[in-house]
Amino acid sequence: MNQWEALNRYTDDPMLEIDNNLSERTLRMVVIGRKNYMFAGSETGAERAAIIYSLVASCKLHGHDPFEYFRDVLTKVSTHPQSRIDELLPSNWKPPLKKAKIAEDDIAA
Repeated sequence: MNQWEALNRYTDDPMLEIDNNLSERTLRMVVIGRKNYMFAGSETGAERAAIIYSLVASCKLHGHDPFEYFRDVLTKVSTHPQSRIDELLPSNWKPPLKKAKIAEDDIAA
């Protein structure tokens, strides 16, 4: 009973969820990958694996196909201005137009 106010906090703020399922699902990849980190070869390798897991989870959270995201970003990152690197984060990334869509637009014009 001494936690009643905290348990009902979600009723005061419509931005709060009644459960933490989204957090649990997001962290699931990290938990599953925990055993993989043991065989990463080094601490640096494990950190890099964790970064990739985080990017994949962020892509999924924002509705992006992780493979499409990595394919596009890896082709752009070497020539992309460092001052605008935040444009390549999954939260800000815009998928490239499909070639068929571009050709269709050219025909219509």
